[in-house]
Amino acid sequence: MSNTSNTLHAPFRNDVVGSFLRPRELKNARQQFAEGKISAEELRAVEDRLITELVKKEKAHGIHDFTDGEFRRAYWHLDFMWGLQGVEHIELEHGYQFHGEETTKGSVALTGKISGENHPFVKDYLFVKQFEEPGFVARQTIPAPAQFLAELFRGDNTKNTRQFYPNDDELIEDIAAAYRQVIRQLYDAGCRNIQFDDCTWGMIIDKDYWGAMAGKGFTLEGEATRYLKVNNLALQDKPEDLVINTHICRGNYHSCFASQGAYDPVAPYVFAQEHVDAFYLEYDDERSGGFEPLRYVPKDKKVVLGLITTKSPVLEDKETIKQRIRKASEFFPFEQFCLSPQCGFASCEIGNKLTEEEQWAKVDLVREIAEEVWH
Repeated sequence: MSNTSNTLHAPFRNDVVGSFLRPRELKNARQQFAEGKISAEELRAVEDRLITELVKKEKAHGIHDFTDGEFRRAYWHLDFMWGLQGVEHIELEHGYQFHGEETTKGSVALTGKISGENHPFVKDYLFVKQFEEPGFVARQTIPAPAQFLAELFRGDNTKNTRQFYPNDDELIEDIAAAYRQVIRQLYDAGCRNIQFDDCTWGMIIDKDYWGAMAGKGFTLEGEATRYLKVNNLALQDKPEDLVINTHICRGNYHSCFASQGAYDPVAPYVFAQEHVDAFYLEYDDERSGGFEPLRYVPKDKKVVLGLITTKSPVLEDKETIKQRIRKASEFFPFEQFCLSPQCGFASCEIGNKLTEEEQWAKVDLVREIAEEVWH
C-alpha cells in the first residue's frame, strides 16, 4: 500500500481527516457576506483563491488525498444537509453541549420529502478536482447518513420530522436514496474518493448520552441497528471503483469534545458490518478505550489510526506513537494500518486552539512517523 501506487485508493499511509483552520481573510469574507457587504460571487472568489493556496500546501506537506479544507462550510455536517431537497436551515435555542463549551446553534428542519438532486457540493468538488495530478487525488467529505438521521431527532426537531415521516422505515429509505443520488452526482463528476464523517457511534457509547435518554425507550442495540441500516442502504450499488471510507469521531469543536467511551459496544455493528472500505478512528487519548475492538474489522479493510490530536498544538512523542501502532497490530494486521490525526483541525469555522503553523507541524509529524514505520 504505497502512497502513489494507486491514487484512487485512499487512505494513504499518512493521511488527514479533511478540515483545516480557516484563514482570517476567509472568516472576514464570510462575515461580510452574512452582513450583506459583499456578494456571493465575491465571497466565492475569496474561497476559490484560498482553497487553491490550501491545496498547494496540502500537496507540499505530503497529503495525497487533498480536500478543500471545508472552507466553504460553517459546519462539517449541516451545510451538506442544507443542500438536500426538503431541508432548511434553522437555529435552535441551544447548540450541542460539548465538555467545556456549547456550540453555535444551527440545525435542520424538513419542509417536505427528502431527495438529493442538484446538490451544491458537486460544484464545490469540481473546483477541487481540477488540482488532481499523478499521486494526488481529490477527496469529498460529507456527514454520514446516520448523522443526518440523528440530526432530524435532535431537540425539538422530532415533531417537525414526524410531520413528514410518521415512521422510521420511509425516512431511512428516503435518506439513503438521497445519499445515493448525491454519490452518483459526485461519481459522474469524476469523484472516486468519498468520506462519511460520523459522530453517531461515539454518541451512543457515551454514558452521559444514555443518562439524557433515560426513560425514552431507546436502546444501544436499537440505535446502532438504525444507524447501520441507513449507512449501508446509502452505500448500496455504489460503483466498484468508488472508494467510500468513514471517520468515526467523538466531537471536535474549539478543542473540546462531545462524548467519550470505548468502541467495544458498537464494534459488532459498525466495524463488522458497515460496508465501507476503511475506518478512520479517533484514538488520540483514553476516551477511545483500547484497540481490542479492531478484531471486528474485516481483515481486507484498512484502519487509519487517529493517534495524533488536533485539539492541542503539543507535538506527540514519535516513539510513543510507534508503540501504540505496534500495540494496535496485536488486534489487526500491521500492513492494513495508516496514520492520521484523530479529526480535522476545524470541524466548524471556529477551528481548534492552535495556529496554522502548529497545524502543519502536526501534518508533518504524521508523515514522518508513517515513513519511519512503513518505510
